[in-house]
Amino acid sequence: MNLDMQKQTPTFDLPAAHGWFSAEHFNRVWSLLDLPKRSPEEEETMISLCHSSLAHWRERPDCGLRQLGIGYWQLSRVYAVLGQAENARHYADLCLSSSTGETPFYLAYAHEAMSRAGFLAGQTDASRHHLAEARRLAGLVEEPEERQFLEQDLADLAGWE
Repeated sequence: MNLDMQKQTPTFDLPAAHGWFSAEHFNRVWSLLDLPKRSPEEEETMISLCHSSLAHWRERPDCGLRQLGIGYWQLSRVYAVLGQAENARHYADLCLSSSTGETPFYLAYAHEAMSRAGFLAGQTDASRHHLAEARRLAGLVEEPEERQFLEQDLADLAGWE
């Protein structure tokens, strides 16, 4: 199948469209992640939306390593929830690479993703190391709401140990 179309200038604000889709798809992924149970179609939609969110972020002029790290983190979470350890680990690795030099909140979440993906793959020792680092970094997060979100996600991982 060839979707060869002549390159045309869009008749809409392309940067605004990327901004809208990156956020809209990110949030729609969360609505699917929050469901107690998902159908196979909802799972595929969740994966597609998550990749789409990241693709639109890549097109935004304000995209930097932080935004990429967040996108990789969400992809890792989606794949972990779906039990796809290899994909979860791949995006956790990218998240951690993108988060080097970030604030403790973002770096802690990168280690949370590494821990979650590792536990899913049966890599207990490495997962415990990343979980300990995420907990250490959580103690450095100054914003109370951010710390609370992080600590909740880390508490969920305690059951995986």
